[in-house]
Amino acid sequence: MSGGFVFVVGPSGSGKDSLIGYAKTALADDVSMVFPRRIVTRPSSAHEDHDTIDETAFAEGESAGTFTLCWRAHGLGYALPKSALENVRQGHIAVCNISRRMVPWSRIHLPKVTVVEITAPIELLRERLAGRARIEDGDLNARLGRSLEVWTPVDATIVNDRTIEEAGRELVALITSHSSACRTDIPVEKRFVPRFS
Repeated sequence: MSGGFVFVVGPSGSGKDSLIGYAKTALADDVSMVFPRRIVTRPSSAHEDHDTIDETAFAEGESAGTFTLCWRAHGLGYALPKSALENVRQGHIAVCNISRRMVPWSRIHLPKVTVVEITAPIELLRERLAGRARIEDGDLNARLGRSLEVWTPVDATIVNDRTIEEAGRELVALITSHSSACRTDIPVEKRFVPRFS
């Protein structure tokens, strides 16, 4: 069996975690799908469910290469556990939320990567960020500016300005498409991945 990664990227407030949560529930009966929890140097919250790590342990893991990949953003350390890569090597499809800055590295170093961008109109992004009311988000306009200035080639885009169910079904379709391509050993560059807009 061949596994692969579906990396979900997009600006803060686009609803990446909500759509991943929808997909995790929708695909719960498919044992080939895994949804690795991110590791972050910040306590988990209702808006960001992850495993927490302190700065010392994060730096040690980064130096030792004990993460599938890791990066820093907004003054925090983020990582995917090594188990994510191990699961893919065992034939699973791993669906993960990562930074767009990590996409070029991932395409070179990790197997069978598909990148799905989640986005939304800027006013909706601002409204969602304001609704979180997290002190650590800092100035919302500055955070939005940092989020929107990053661009990377993606395989598909979902505009998340509808219900979670509507946008979530599109994400599930893309994950399923990637899974089918991996199972039939279609080369990555030959895959057809629909683009939603």
